[in-house]
Amino acid sequence: MEALGFSHVALTVTHWDQSKPFWEALLSYLGAAKVIDVVGPPHRRPHGHMMMYAGKSFAMSIWEAFSEFQGNKFQLYNVGLHHLAFAAPNRAAVDALHDKLVTEGAKILDPPKNYPYFRTYYALYFTDPDDIKIEYAFVET
Repeated sequence: MEALGFSHVALTVTHWDQSKPFWEALLSYLGAAKVIDVVGPPHRRPHGHMMMYAGKSFAMSIWEAFSEFQGNKFQLYNVGLHHLAFAAPNRAAVDALHDKLVTEGAKILDPPKNYPYFRTYYALYFTDPDDIKIEYAFVET
């Protein structure tokens, strides 16, 4: 038995009004289409927000945190998600996303450059409004 990949990734965000436009723009830019945008079910709270995007090779949902957890912050190296990485089709796509993020005022952690993970690993690191670390990487095969 084997897994063919991830079916989807689901992230929880604290401030919906800040996070929703960020994720809408990013996921659309990465070629995904919005397939769900609801208040209430399937969210467990009647006024909770949720949206889901689907692309050629990935799907992702964004969920609003329960009100009692909205004061929490994402902490890199805490238990749970370390970062989320999207695969880029080429180096130019990494550079183009970097330029777009800079124009939009996103927090850039590390600009595009080669990293020593693989011989040809070219990536950009940035965060969403909750400081969740995101990567966009091209690996030449």
